[in-house]
Amino acid sequence: MTDLEKMGKQAKAASAVLAELSEERKACALRASADRLEQDTDIILEENRKDLEHAKEKGMSEGMIDRLALSGARIRAMADGIRQVAGLENPLGEIISESLRPNGLLIREKRVPFGVIGIIYESRPNVTADAFSLCFKTGNAVILRGGSDAIHSNLAIAASIRRALAETECPEDSIQLLEDTSRETAAAMMKLKDSIDVLIPRGGAGLIRTVVSNSTIPVIETGTGNCHVYVDDRADVDMAVSIVENAKCQRLGTCNTCESLVVHRAIAETALPRIAEALERHGIEMRGDERAKKICPQMTPASEEDWGKEYLDRIISVKIVDSLAEAITHINRYNTKHSESIVTEDPAHAEQFLSRIDASAVYVNASTRFTDGFEFGFGAEIGISTQKLHARGPMGLKALTTTKFMIYGNGQIRS
Repeated sequence: MTDLEKMGKQAKAASAVLAELSEERKACALRASADRLEQDTDIILEENRKDLEHAKEKGMSEGMIDRLALSGARIRAMADGIRQVAGLENPLGEIISESLRPNGLLIREKRVPFGVIGIIYESRPNVTADAFSLCFKTGNAVILRGGSDAIHSNLAIAASIRRALAETECPEDSIQLLEDTSRETAAAMMKLKDSIDVLIPRGGAGLIRTVVSNSTIPVIETGTGNCHVYVDDRADVDMAVSIVENAKCQRLGTCNTCESLVVHRAIAETALPRIAEALERHGIEMRGDERAKKICPQMTPASEEDWGKEYLDRIISVKIVDSLAEAITHINRYNTKHSESIVTEDPAHAEQFLSRIDASAVYVNASTRFTDGFEFGFGAEIGISTQKLHARGPMGLKALTTTKFMIYGNGQIRS
């Protein structure tokens, strides 16, 4: 038996225990895990420094380093996310539907855990804590395979959580982290169908394509984020400047960061110079089409590749359009089905944008940076699903459950 197969069996055994744990026991363990993370802050930060030093030696981009970096505040935020999950209403046991058939059979559809969830992710150590809390709350064990860039941070976080589980007499194997970050191990994990019930990839487009193409386990696909902000001809310019600046600059390395700006030609000469001024204060390079460059000559010419690019860097593409319809067509062609926003004072334009944009989250007069489980009130999140089956958008507790039909009879047989 390989180490991975052993982990799978341990996860199955842990999930059987978790399915029977009371809400009180799970909440206690989650709160203890949050406390332990805060108590182990110095240890976790020391391990994170090792990852950051290696990342800088490799020449990792600023946005990717931001994803990798931890701080006391970020560890506290992880702990707060776990506490919030502990206090949320658990969807497990919910009766989704109930019907009494003419033959007397009572049929109930009930929400139940998946069992074991596998997650393959890249350079975001907070995923380790977020994934554990959501899976544990919903009665699922989790097997994690993080990237080599964050291995020291992930091991420290997982070890901290396992200590808390032991202290609260809950199965430590509710969370297991693969220490081997090789591609071969990831490929083997994708085939562990007898032990893992669902697999979730979190990371860049290459990782997600690889998992979707090679996994024999059902996959919930999370997506990269080429997110747009469209400044309509009926936009409030002050609001547009504020939203674009926040959506692009508040954090460079997240999937809900604005990577593409679309501006209506009727407002471009007024709005674009002010937006450019705000972005330039943050050192953002703007790559624009010909009309955008005429308004702001300092822009770099945009190529076809720029329209569909998730930069995770101090770069944004800029497109001028003649109409709302053209903006919608452009966004639907190049977006990644993640998060899109319109800035407008026209309710009809807003409703048209909301109904015609194909994305998991569509905003009116707000930053795309809000596409996040914590901001949506889900506590932590397991990822942002950009597919259309089972789950879409930020995935909280309900997305980590499936259903079971429970049928009550009194001797019925089928003729």
